[in-house]
Amino acid sequence: MAVSLRFFSTFSAVEMASFFNSSSSSSSSSVRLGGNLPSVRTATFAASSKPATTEPKKREPRGIMKPRRVSPEMQAFLGGLPEIPRTQALKFIWAHIKQHNLQDPEDKKVIICDEKLKNIFGGRDRVGFLEIAGLISPHFLK
Repeated sequence: MAVSLRFFSTFSAVEMASFFNSSSSSSSSSVRLGGNLPSVRTATFAASSKPATTEPKKREPRGIMKPRRVSPEMQAFLGGLPEIPRTQALKFIWAHIKQHNLQDPEDKKVIICDEKLKNIFGGRDRVGFLEIAGLISPHFLK
């Protein structure tokens, strides 16, 4: 137990003895320090009543990680998958863009759409990479 010297000097021998005796015998105690100083409380911690679980609970995916049904156009692009998380769909799209070298060589933030991407992106020829997430939203059905 750490006691600052300032407080230590205000204890009398009797108060010190009663402090150490009472704190070891009960789970919570209070000792009044000399003068107008605040009392000191000690606390003990009880063991948890529940046994610790070795396996963490597997929780259901939520938000963009939750698999959603997709539109027929998106299914055709994804190879017939009826539902997929939004994050995985975006990975498929970026893999297609990289595989077919569809980024504009002068401005890598712009995607030049081929026929497969035009079906998903509403017929647009060029799409900014920040627009992709917004353009695939209508393809995820509620």
